[in-house]
This record gives sequence, structure tokens and C-alpha cells, in this order.
Amino acid sequence: MKFQPRSTEFSDDKRTWQRFLAGDVSAFETLMSGYFRTLFHYGCKFSGDQEFVKDSIQDLFLYLWERRANLNADADVKPYLMASLRRLMHRNVNSKSWVGEGGLTVPEDHFEIEFSVEQEYINHESTLVRTRQLDKLIGELPKRQKEVIYLKFFQGLDRDSISEIMDVTPQTVSNLLQIAIKQLKTHWKAEFLTFFMLHLLL
Repeated sequence: MKFQPRSTEFSDDKRTWQRFLAGDVSAFETLMSGYFRTLFHYGCKFSGDQEFVKDSIQDLFLYLWERRANLNADADVKPYLMASLRRLMHRNVNSKSWVGEGGLTVPEDHFEIEFSVEQEYINHESTLVRTRQLDKLIGELPKRQKEVIYLKFFQGLDRDSISEIMDVTPQTVSNLLQIAIKQLKTHWKAEFLTFFMLHLLL
């Protein structure tokens, strides 16, 4: 998994965001197309209803467009969008559950991570077995620990960005991450855990 350098990604997003706030329709479309996949994958961690996730993303961008004059011009776009979708989905779930629409309630501990590594590594049977075992261990972590692992190592976000998304303090992010890693190390060889984390950050 490769990440675009954060400084370059941030500066490009910043320019697009500011054009969007000025009412540039093409910038709005760039944000939607550029972040739909990321937001969809993130939303699906909370709900298995893909149509609900898609509708929530569309609602989010409609909300942003209608209120663009009042949005923060200095927002860090990726964590801002992810945090906004997270809040919107939970609010929509609570609202629909309240009016009696079934099938949307998300359990408090629900957060699914689809773990994968590059095909060249999966081709080695021993690594495939380890990957499945690690996938199982991550799946057994509490929801917030799984989410912080996902945001840190699968989305490449820093502590402050994760703090914004999850609406917790930076110290809480650090604590959750440390507890999760400690839990994984208890059941897994340290050298493979190190390989796993380094691989995701390449």
C-alpha cells in the first residue's frame, strides 16, 4: 500500500477546497470523485448497508455545497470529510431507528476492517496464513481500537487528524493505539507485526 506524500496531498486538497468554497462547481466535483471511494470504504466499516452509505455520502456533499459559505477555509480536507460522514451516518441511523425504519441500526462495537497485503506477499503460503491470523486478531479488537488502527495504518493519518475524525483528544488516540498494538503483540510475533506496520506505511 502506497501513500501520497502528505504535504503534497494537503496542498492540492487545500487549493481544491478553497475553490469549492468560492462556488467552483468543478472543484466540488473533484472533491466528490476524489474522496468518494475513501468515504465509501470508511462508511462501510460502520454499516453493511452500502446504499445507506452511498446516500449518506451524497447527503454530506449536498450539505457541504449548501453551506459552503460558512465552512472552515483552513480545514484539513480528508479528516474533515471523514469526521463529517461519521457524524452524519450515526445521526441518520439514530433518526431512522427512531421513526421505526428497520435494518439500519449499527451495533456499538461494529467496525469492520478488510485486511489485505500485496499479491506478491500473499503468494507465499506461510504469509497468507499469518495474514489471516492477523486479520482475525484485529477483528477481535474493540471498535475504537480497530478504528484507530484503520485510520493510522490503512489511511495514513496522523494523531491530530484521527483525533478530529473520532472526536477524541490526541492523547486518547495515542492511548487507543498503544493498547491495540499491545494486544496484538500479546498474541503475535513482534517481527511480523513490525513488518505489517512498516508495509502499510511504505
